[in-house]
Amino acid sequence: MQVNCVKDALRGDGSGFTGRSMRIVLASTSPRRRELLEREGLEFEVMASPAEELHDESIPLFELCERNAELKARAVQVRDAAVIGADTLVWLDGVPLGKPKDMEGAREMLRRLSGQVHTVCTGVCVVFPGGRVERFHELTEVQFRDFDEALIDDYFSRVNPLDKAGAYGIQEHGEMLVDEIAGSFDNVMGLPVALLLARLGACGTAKG
Repeated sequence: MQVNCVKDALRGDGSGFTGRSMRIVLASTSPRRRELLEREGLEFEVMASPAEELHDESIPLFELCERNAELKARAVQVRDAAVIGADTLVWLDGVPLGKPKDMEGAREMLRRLSGQVHTVCTGVCVVFPGGRVERFHELTEVQFRDFDEALIDDYFSRVNPLDKAGAYGIQEHGEMLVDEIAGSFDNVMGLPVALLLARLGACGTAKG
């Protein structure tokens, strides 16, 4: 099924199991994830998830992100709704980088990422009415420029790094840090939208 068909069905423009008959809940207060879904014209609700994330470096990257996404989705109890949970991590040299605890931690993250290629993984979990669960993830490779302390200072004067995995947001002055990416831009922002819509369609969320 084409992604556009899935989007139409989820918006309620198609027939069958559509956005009109099923609530969609985003179990995240991330403004970036909300922006990405709104861009697609989907109708959904936002609910904060009380789930505690796992921080276990022994778990493979994609598994860690998917498990955290499932924890977030399952922690939001909504009847007759498809609940979407997501978790994004930056991965450098086998070490996951989440959100920094403070500005010094953010500065140290950018020092480590400077001039390096890192992986961004977003795990997604959808808990459907009736309890069916779909977990998946997407990976994007990001090449950072070489930069110095002055550029970090300049970047921090423009962007709050404390609510962002890896201490940066590619959509917020990302050109200051990023040389190139291989993969989904949306995934680096925090939600692989095309993959999410395609998987929803493949799972029978939208039927024409």
